[in-house]
Amino acid sequence: MGKVINIQPITRIEGHASIHIQLDDQGNVQETKVAFKSLRGFEKFVEGKPAEELPRIVSRICGICPWMHHIASNKAVDACFKVTPPPAGNLLRELMLTVAHIEDKLLHFFFLAGADFFLGPEYDYSVRNIMGLVKANPELAGKVIKMRHKAKMILDRFSKKTIHPIAGVPGGFVKPLSIEDRKIFLDNLTELLDFALFALEYAKKEVFPKFGEFYPGLGEITTGFIGMVDNKGAMNLYDGNIRLMKPDGSCKEFRPDEYLDHLAEKVIPFSYGKFPYAKSWGEGFSMDLNAPKGIYRSNTLARINVADRIATPRAQAELEEFRDQHGRPAQSTLLYHYARLIEEVYTCERAIEILKDPRIISPKIRTKVEPCAGRGVGCVEAPRGTLIHDYSTDENGLITRVNLIVGTTHNLAPINLSVDRAARDLIKNGVYDDVILNKIEMAVRAYDP
Repeated sequence: MGKVINIQPITRIEGHASIHIQLDDQGNVQETKVAFKSLRGFEKFVEGKPAEELPRIVSRICGICPWMHHIASNKAVDACFKVTPPPAGNLLRELMLTVAHIEDKLLHFFFLAGADFFLGPEYDYSVRNIMGLVKANPELAGKVIKMRHKAKMILDRFSKKTIHPIAGVPGGFVKPLSIEDRKIFLDNLTELLDFALFALEYAKKEVFPKFGEFYPGLGEITTGFIGMVDNKGAMNLYDGNIRLMKPDGSCKEFRPDEYLDHLAEKVIPFSYGKFPYAKSWGEGFSMDLNAPKGIYRSNTLARINVADRIATPRAQAELEEFRDQHGRPAQSTLLYHYARLIEEVYTCERAIEILKDPRIISPKIRTKVEPCAGRGVGCVEAPRGTLIHDYSTDENGLITRVNLIVGTTHNLAPINLSVDRAARDLIKNGVYDDVILNKIEMAVRAYDP
């Protein structure tokens, strides 16, 4: 057996993972594994809990996107108890979800992935980080920090908690939106939209051209995609049907509560995370790099691939430019970063639309709820992909069964394939260095796991 290269931990991701590259006797890549070792256990330890407690509990699954778990959980409990929130309750939930997306995309593009592009993989790791970016471009770094703070403070001012929220409740929302808060939020979001447009133009000039120059085809694979769309085929982060796209661009659309007819999960010995795959394609599951089976991707690139359009004007214009350059479906792994900034524009535009909806300041924010037996599937788009909460309750409203498919888990198999592709392309005859290993890590960071 040849040498094993261990990259542990993978840096600048929102979790814990490691890469293990097995070389053969000639020093070429024989096998690559990306291991995720974060056993969470939420599916089991919430059994027996009152369903109305779950939106508060499951937000602890992730400190980066707790709002998405919180809102998906509320939607699942609504379905179990057969209630529909009033329009203001749904709008407030969608507003919080959308604002949480805004600050999350700034976090990933600039704080985590940014050093790979603004500085470069050849920089020492002690410099290749957010502090290195601050020193290299203090003006841009200051803007980014200010804008992320503005988004965070919208969540804080309204809900009093930017993480682990308790603002959503079964049947709706915990309090109405005041006219004063609506004005403050509109002012902040107008500024955030201006910055989103600036950031995308800046990236198109200073970052994306480097993809072909310095990182041609890094970790590129061919897969299907998954994401939510509304009844007109437009991107929707809060509600809609799930669209599953094959690598050739053909699509199947289904309701979130039908997901078990289309998706299955595979247990892999080297990872604690389950590996979802497209069961309805009828080809099984395989992570063979040359002939993958059942593999699809989630997250930003997936969402702009599966959607026919984006329903806000500036994001739609950017999508059209993107498709003119990269086609549909676009497969290059590094294009996740481009898609992330298009989504940043969309989320700012959509949050402004929600705040301008006159129904959002209605005091009717909650429908009365009575616990009962039922099954409910709550689905939203988290920054890292389609998030599914599936609950069953007994006649007392106590949880009897939970299944969760978290956004990142859709991408566990694709991440392994992309890292394997990058490692095989970059490591030849046993020759590698820190620059090459960081480029391999970049294949993981594109997915923002």
